[in-house]
Parts: sequence; C-alpha cells; structure tokens
Amino acid sequence: MRALTESDVRASFINATDDELGMIEMPHDFILVDWDFHDFLAWRDPASSKRGCVLVEIGGSTVGIVLRASDAGRARSGMCNICHSMQPGNQVALFSARRAGPAGLRGDSIGTYMCADLSCHENVRLAHPLAPNEIRAEGQVDVRLDGTRRRMERFVARIQEEKD
Repeated sequence: MRALTESDVRASFINATDDELGMIEMPHDFILVDWDFHDFLAWRDPASSKRGCVLVEIGGSTVGIVLRASDAGRARSGMCNICHSMQPGNQVALFSARRAGPAGLRGDSIGTYMCADLSCHENVRLAHPLAPNEIRAEGQVDVRLDGTRRRMERFVARIQEEKD
C-alpha cells in the first residue's frame, strides 16, 4: 500500500457518515505502520469495541470501509472468510458493513466472518505447523497472501457497488 496520512484515511471511507468519521480513531501504532508491508490495513477502533475499519487499494485508489462487529459470540471454532484461518469461536466474529451510497442509507449491509481482532494480514503470514514427515511447499505463504488480499478486495468492492 502507499503511505497514507490520517486525512487520507478519513477521506477514503465510502460508507461512513460525517459523524462516524469524527468518532473513528486511528490505530495506536498508526505512525509506525510499514505501508510497504501491507496489502490492506484493518484495525478495531480503540474508541469503540464494536467498530472496525479496513483500507484497501482498489484500482489505484484507497477505499476504506467501516465495519460493525456482532454481539453474539460463537461457542465453536470457526473459519475467517478473509484469511481462511481456523480460530477458536471467540476469535472469529461476524462483521457487517453498510453499503455505500443510497443502498447504505436505506440500511442495506453485507456481512462476513473475520478474525475478531481483524489481524488477518498477520495471521496469514504465520506458517501452519507441520506434521513430522511433512515438507512445507515453497511459495505456500505467498499463495495465502494473494488469496487473503483478493478476498478482502472483493468484500470491499461488494460494499462499494451501487445498488438501487
């Protein structure tokens, strides 16, 4: 990703009202973000435990969406639909995002299960444990990175779609 300022980040959100934009807090380590390392940036809002934010580059510009976490917890393990990591039930949450434009103003939203702390970008970089006789295939992490980036881009693009 290209480096962004706080003003750039706030201007990129496509599904947030002016009031929401004023309430969103940047991650605590925002000034330390290694932008070259990130395919997308996602964080839970330090000011609101239910709010999350995602920034993705699509078509050369940065698109941001505001997410809302569900209240209900899960008792069983679940899989994140973005990074495809299996997690204990309390570490996967249903996040929904209001659509951009008129559809979002009517209350239309889209949801998916994600890592509860929105750490998909880091989780996909962790190597899976190997069985005693198993050999790690070269490029396996790269394939997982590409898939995670594509799935996040598709989710954000669905939020961005104009629906009447």
